[in-house]
Amino acid sequence: MSANLQIKTFWMSEDEYLEGELISETKHEYIDGEVFAMAGASRNHERIAGNIYRHLGNHLQGKPCEPFSSDLKVKVGSKFFYPDAMVVCDEPNPHSYYSQSPTLIVEVLSKSSRRMDETTKRLAYQSIPSLQEYVLIEQDFVDVEVCRLSQGWVSEHYFWGDSVCFESVGLTLTVAEIYDRVDNEEVLGLLQQE
Repeated sequence: MSANLQIKTFWMSEDEYLEGELISETKHEYIDGEVFAMAGASRNHERIAGNIYRHLGNHLQGKPCEPFSSDLKVKVGSKFFYPDAMVVCDEPNPHSYYSQSPTLIVEVLSKSSRRMDETTKRLAYQSIPSLQEYVLIEQDFVDVEVCRLSQGWVSEHYFWGDSVCFESVGLTLTVAEIYDRVDNEEVLGLLQQE
């Protein structure tokens, strides 16, 4: 749930954090001992995240790779994040509440999450040995950014009319499918032009 880090609380150990998340009504991300409460997500944020998760789930049904939504954390060193969607393909000794070896991570950007998603999370995620792709999707305008290990993590941007190939899982979606039902000024204008 990338809709994102809002309130810095206090320092705690990883074990205290994980125990607290099991009973907390609010999700928190954990960065080197500091705990941050997550803000709620907008409808457009949830539409985009839901579209991605649904297409991944349908595509991967019956296959060894498994998609997860924003309720499963990813652990990177001494950090825990809640990606909006991720795919895990092979994880020895998996933990019940987090993954340490995702293949694909997707974050939906908002004004409050952009800085964290583009800096702290990007650096942390790209250090995961199993990660093949990191995807950032704007919710206020049309822009899908894909960073691939195979391309040296150089960003590629996709816009309305383009198709995006998530190479790590062999799934191609149109940008229109990713933005299905999204209600922002750019999407509405593009739909009127069609």
